[in-house]
Amino acid sequence: MPYSAEISRSSPAAFLFLLDQSASMQEPFGGAEEKGDAAPSKARVLADVMNRLLQNLVLRCAKEDGVRDYFYVGVVGYGARVQPLVRPTEALGTALDLIPISHLAEHPLRLEERRKQVPDGAGGLVEQRVRFPVWFDPEARNGTPMCQALDLATQMVRRWIDLHPHGFPPIVLNITDGEATDGDPLRYARTLCSFGTDDGEVLLFNVHLSSVEAMPVELPDRMNGLPDAYAEQLFQMSSVLPFSMRAAAEQEGYAVSMDARGFVFNADPVALVRFLEVGTRPSTLR
Repeated sequence: MPYSAEISRSSPAAFLFLLDQSASMQEPFGGAEEKGDAAPSKARVLADVMNRLLQNLVLRCAKEDGVRDYFYVGVVGYGARVQPLVRPTEALGTALDLIPISHLAEHPLRLEERRKQVPDGAGGLVEQRVRFPVWFDPEARNGTPMCQALDLATQMVRRWIDLHPHGFPPIVLNITDGEATDGDPLRYARTLCSFGTDDGEVLLFNVHLSSVEAMPVELPDRMNGLPDAYAEQLFQMSSVLPFSMRAAAEQEGYAVSMDARGFVFNADPVALVRFLEVGTRPSTLR
């Protein structure tokens, strides 16, 4: 059965996130209302969501003896430049290498103090100050070189597969708010997904961030009903969810079919967080 390889320290999983940092990411999510100050930009919300997701991945690997390297992670931004936003030290590899989760945990860009609502034990909430790790900051400039980002992703996952040919295939999550400005990304997506391990081909999931107030299209199994050719292209670029991820999607409240793809169109912040929870749960850790 494909996509069933055990995930352990000797056979870790790989996550590679591709983040749109084009100029349009300066805009707020569609339908965002101003409450005193201006609504935060998509770039700001995405950076916060991703930094929190990285923290959650660290916590999922935290045991009594420390953070275990069940996961290796990469984050690539594409806008004014196409470049890794988190990098290993020279001793661990090059910019094309994914980073062990323990190393990521030990090397945030900085720690910020933030406020968080937590249960007070009596049915209410109380505000608590917490330390929040930040690995990268928001950026929004220039065009959307998605093809270059997918090409870099291909190079990175091929290096990973050479070192881990029998493990769970790498998972690439592309988060964008617009069309590629440097060519046809479908061709690059198909090249990326043509590589794989003994357990299956590389998985590519796509999330389109909403620029208008509209209901998100979540985990569809067909192109019928998608709003335009761009949505159809992202659907074609997206992999079918493996069984374990369909189970995770059902736990999150999605109604999914056997052919559901890892694709969300017109995602608001809630839909983004909800899907990332599914897309980063490939299997049970051992």
